[in-house]
Amino acid sequence: MNRPTISTLGQLKAAGYQPLSIKEELRKNLIQELRKGKNDAFRGVIGYDKTVIPDLERAILSQHNIILLGLRGQAKTRIARLMVNLLDEYVPIVAGSELNDDPLQPLSRFAYDVIAAKGDNTPIEWLHRNERYTEKLATPDVNIADLIGDVDPIKAANLRLPYSDERVLHFGLIPRSHRCIFVINELPDLQARIQVSLFNILQEGDIQIRGFKLRLPLDLQFVFTANPEDYTNRGSIVTPLKDRIESQILTHYPATTAISKQITTQEARLKEPQKESITINDISRDLIEQIAFEARDSEFVDAKSGVSARLTISALENLASAAERRMLINGEAKTHIRIGDFAGVIPAITGKIELVYEGEQEGAFVVAQNLLGKAIRALFTEYFPNPEASKRKKQTRVYQPIIDWFGAGHSIDLLNDISKENYQRTLTSVPNLINIVEKYHAQATASEKLFLMEFLLHGLAEYSLLSKSLVQSGFNFGDLFASMFDMTEDEN
Repeated sequence: MNRPTISTLGQLKAAGYQPLSIKEELRKNLIQELRKGKNDAFRGVIGYDKTVIPDLERAILSQHNIILLGLRGQAKTRIARLMVNLLDEYVPIVAGSELNDDPLQPLSRFAYDVIAAKGDNTPIEWLHRNERYTEKLATPDVNIADLIGDVDPIKAANLRLPYSDERVLHFGLIPRSHRCIFVINELPDLQARIQVSLFNILQEGDIQIRGFKLRLPLDLQFVFTANPEDYTNRGSIVTPLKDRIESQILTHYPATTAISKQITTQEARLKEPQKESITINDISRDLIEQIAFEARDSEFVDAKSGVSARLTISALENLASAAERRMLINGEAKTHIRIGDFAGVIPAITGKIELVYEGEQEGAFVVAQNLLGKAIRALFTEYFPNPEASKRKKQTRVYQPIIDWFGAGHSIDLLNDISKENYQRTLTSVPNLINIVEKYHAQATASEKLFLMEFLLHGLAEYSLLSKSLVQSGFNFGDLFASMFDMTEDEN
């Protein structure tokens, strides 16, 4: 829709304009979306179709203020920002108004004076919906002047007005967000006395600034976000304020790796040269998602803190960059992801998890390596027979030739940044490794088969059929029992 051409109050009246509150406006537009059979306003928010989005739609239909409660990385702020899609594209305001005054329902002294002086010739401006969103991160240093307002001595001096005149007031973010969506992120971080100042705005729609007797019927859609961890670690939401927020909506992490993979693929910022030159297979993408799921269940990771979806996004970006770096070092034009490239994922894991005491004792690097190992173990049986079952059934001991080869004293070093030729030579030096891969994945490409060979070695190590130890820039694979006898006291 083009910007409306109406430019005066008289023209606006003649056009039959009828003002709506922002909550009525959101409700009206949501009803239109739902009647179409699909709400496109929250497109891009994945995994909430049956849970969070229906709750949010019910809250909007009820014209409620909303608090989104959930752990970090659960798209709370994104949901709040997407609510602007349910606003009218343009709304009229009195030209020059600081408080977005509706021409037919003026709010400020400025708007009253302009309309009284110019009548139907009052100039009108049009405010786009993208300008009707205000966001404030709650921090301990936020004060009442920031949110509500205060007396401005400079304005008083310039206008030569006494401090008793309301025109000397400098309005804060909330009054200047009249007819807008106003979001306060991390609400528990807001000091209790500041939270108290919101009581009247939420209940009666008016504000109090120092000693002024103001009755400003502010029209706002409040959206708050909070993390349950903050209730104990950094602050709390005062009970009377929580009581005034009509709808509390609980967010959550993706229920399945498939949903999580959709989110990661949508959000990861891979460069076009990376997409063109690096093949990232489905197993690699599944491994990244499985790492997050393993972390959320890990005894070493603080469950109250949560494991953000940003972990998998950063991990995929790092994985592609690790492969790209290896490709550039070896002077190659194209490459396929390897398990060794997951060494580049470790920084994305260690920076995104909060460890409990036992995890701190282990160390972030060790915990991250363990999470990767558990992810490999969890996915291994989707691509190869279960090694534990093959132990019990002699006729299905498909891995025995490989185990016997390592048991005869052989070992290999699989380094992360080796060239494709050395990578292939190292893997094919293990007898029967390629035979198992071809037996279960005959249709795979040559590069995929090499990946599966490496994946097979890591999987057997995770099932304690081979030993796997870190060496400089890679792993050494060998016989499990021989490695036990070679352990130092500290390694044991």
